[in-house]
Amino acid sequence: MTKRNRSFIFLDPKSAHQRRKSEELLSTNTTFRIVRIGMCAVAMFLVLTAVASAASAQRMTPAVRAIQRARSSVANIHSEKTAKTNRELFSSQPGRKVNGMGTGIVIDERGYIVTNHHVVDGVDSLRVTMYDGSSYNAQVVSYDRGHDLAIIKVNPTRPLKVMPFGTSSDLMLGETVIAVGNAFGYEDTVTGGMVSSLSRDVEVNEKQSYKNLIQTDASINPGNSGGPLINLDGEAVGINVAIRAGAQRIGFAIPIDDARRVIAQLLSIEQLNKTSHGLMTTDIKTEKVRKLRVKSSRPGSPAEKSGLKSGDVVVKVENTDVVDAADFERALLGRKAGDEVDILIRRDGKEQTLKLKLAALDRAPTTTVVRANNPERPSERAWRLFGIRLQKLGQQEIGLVSPRYRGGMRVLGVRSQSSAAKNGISTGDILVGLHIWETVNFDNLTYVMDHPQLKVFSPLKFYILRGDETLYGHLQVASKK
Repeated sequence: MTKRNRSFIFLDPKSAHQRRKSEELLSTNTTFRIVRIGMCAVAMFLVLTAVASAASAQRMTPAVRAIQRARSSVANIHSEKTAKTNRELFSSQPGRKVNGMGTGIVIDERGYIVTNHHVVDGVDSLRVTMYDGSSYNAQVVSYDRGHDLAIIKVNPTRPLKVMPFGTSSDLMLGETVIAVGNAFGYEDTVTGGMVSSLSRDVEVNEKQSYKNLIQTDASINPGNSGGPLINLDGEAVGINVAIRAGAQRIGFAIPIDDARRVIAQLLSIEQLNKTSHGLMTTDIKTEKVRKLRVKSSRPGSPAEKSGLKSGDVVVKVENTDVVDAADFERALLGRKAGDEVDILIRRDGKEQTLKLKLAALDRAPTTTVVRANNPERPSERAWRLFGIRLQKLGQQEIGLVSPRYRGGMRVLGVRSQSSAAKNGISTGDILVGLHIWETVNFDNLTYVMDHPQLKVFSPLKFYILRGDETLYGHLQVASKK
């Protein structure tokens, strides 16, 4: 018997040619196996990709899409103010610094942002951070304490994205809404819920109350104030403003249609630029229609000279699409007197372009106006028409008025149940303006009261100084007779 050498492997008893053929066949079969395995792997990859894509489609819910559309237009606001205790008020020692927080909504690409007035009230400094991480210092431009809204301005390094705005006119009970904001300082926090109720009147304290609020169970926390309440289209339908203390998931928002009317006043070029267009308009907002309709033009104003007529619908100003008066004012903001702009309107179903040339804001004449056919004294007429008794400021008092104004008239009395009383004017306030005119003396006041369009202007916008603050509201003009 022959012994096998365990140190070696014996060759297979085949010829070399046969061995090569077998090796080639083996190699070919191996290639086929590798190809088949590869094809299976590709097929498996495609299946897994399809499953993943389906999962992504399911995850991309309407809420996610809405948030992605709106988030870039949300501003996180951080503030600092000096607070003093009652004991410190009469001390020369500096008060302690208090940090605050809130949220804002971009309303113009140049850096105009709307928020609540209580977010910026009395602050020493403001800092705004956007979703992309950019951060800017901000200044208060204008505010309306009564409606608790304010406009602040930043100077961005590139145009900001304007929030898509919807309408609150067609909100439904149970409709899904989302609050976005700087909750407790946690920037860009998102919470969801539904519309719990509509047209809520809420009294926060003796000085602040709200009308016609949206109630929602979306979690709204300190820091959410001034931020958007959005629908599933990613459109702002409200501005978050308050919560019910001690309750769970009871929050409130200002309807966006109400807010936009106030925003238009806060962006008024008459107040911010001292220029005038003379156009009086009405916002039309329903489930299917959103448009700005011309109500009238002041006689001799740029609007009248441009050919704008009652019933016209303003579609666009230069490159800015116009849906309401807020759009119209911001489209003209920053332009100088004498600048001419193209206004696209729709009249009788047809579109046409008109030229509007802005004018400098007229002041009421300061010369004495004598009207023999009206023996009633101006002070008595103001008491009858507005419900306020006024006195011209003395020369020494004028120095106490803000440098923005040339003077004013002190409110000596307010008639009970008058328009002035109902709109918050108090004894001691200083009336500095009515409509677009200053009220430095009784000649100014007479010019306004004798204006042929006084009833057209009604409710008449008024401006008063109270301490260091400029406040405004609207007076319903009583009958002249």
